[in-house]
Amino acid sequence: MATFEYSRWDGSEEFTPQSADQVFDELSEYMMNYGDQVLPNLDQWEEEHPDIVDMLVKRGYVEKDRDGKFVVTPKGVRRVENRALEALFDVRNKGALGRHDTEFRGAGQTVHEESKPYTYGDPVSNLNMQETLRNALHRQGGGKPIRVTEDDLVIYDTEYQTSCATVVLLDMSGSMMRYGKFGAAKQVAMAMQSLVRSKYQQDWLQVVGFYTYATPLSERDLLYSAPKPVSIFDPRVHLRISLDRPPQFVPEHFTNIHAGLQFARRLLARQSTPNRQIIVITDGEPTAHIEGRDIVLIYPPSPKTARITLSEAKRCAEEGIHISSFALIEDYFYLELANFVEQMAQVSGGISATCNAQDMGNMVIESFVGGRRNRRRA
Repeated sequence: MATFEYSRWDGSEEFTPQSADQVFDELSEYMMNYGDQVLPNLDQWEEEHPDIVDMLVKRGYVEKDRDGKFVVTPKGVRRVENRALEALFDVRNKGALGRHDTEFRGAGQTVHEESKPYTYGDPVSNLNMQETLRNALHRQGGGKPIRVTEDDLVIYDTEYQTSCATVVLLDMSGSMMRYGKFGAAKQVAMAMQSLVRSKYQQDWLQVVGFYTYATPLSERDLLYSAPKPVSIFDPRVHLRISLDRPPQFVPEHFTNIHAGLQFARRLLARQSTPNRQIIVITDGEPTAHIEGRDIVLIYPPSPKTARITLSEAKRCAEEGIHISSFALIEDYFYLELANFVEQMAQVSGGISATCNAQDMGNMVIESFVGGRRNRRRA
């Protein structure tokens, strides 16, 4: 049994309350798993600890909307995203390089030690002055003034750099609540938003949550998001739901990868860059698909749903979209899920990986950076 000894405080250790940053960071950790369900707690805090809430407001992390409800400010969202990125990488000593690198040479931002003779159209901002003057001196045999001709010009070689359009498909089905899978996946998605904003500013990134439906998520929507709660518990389900005339109750906790891929493909069709990719993060086989203007929910997972989903993945590939799929395996090795993501990689020519939530982050970021190094033709 633990024992405690109390004594009079001698003033040697000054009490320092938590800063607004620390309080908000702890609040955001809960939001990673539970979304905006955490925000109503601020109403209780305002009554019991008004000084704490006042700190958060003055610091600019939270505010009240028109309805008097607490919301996270854009500054607060940025802090969560930046901390998510820092959790994956030690970015304190890394500068913002600006764009993704590719293996192609051409007009770009990354300067190499190698140089090449100037050709018409090369940017003169990359002029290698030392080599250019050396060529001029060698040609005229020394002396002053140094007369530089076009044949003397040498420029630094550069890497061709390109923008990329990416859709992150985030599983929001009911099973993602278990073992912290959704919180880890959401942290990776928010880290990618921070990475694009700070380093790859010419890129386009959209997060789409998929469950029974597929929905685009803004940065604040992503922070507020949580898996859909399981609402029916039948061992076998086969439902057909009209998109035009949905019933009052629709179970939303199913896994509609087909709808996610279809929505992502349509979003990417609007982007002009040839580099387009979809990153899928899921913990289960598809249990829903779209037929015409209906959503079909089937559990246990059916071969028909898998076949329709794989056909959509193939169509994405035919339109020049690269697909990377990450299957989260936490409590046991889900063989059917592993087989499905492998099949999706085969039909699309993409990649697949099975991993746990803790190892997922670096794998997804590496796929995001590496999967768009090469220029593609749609």
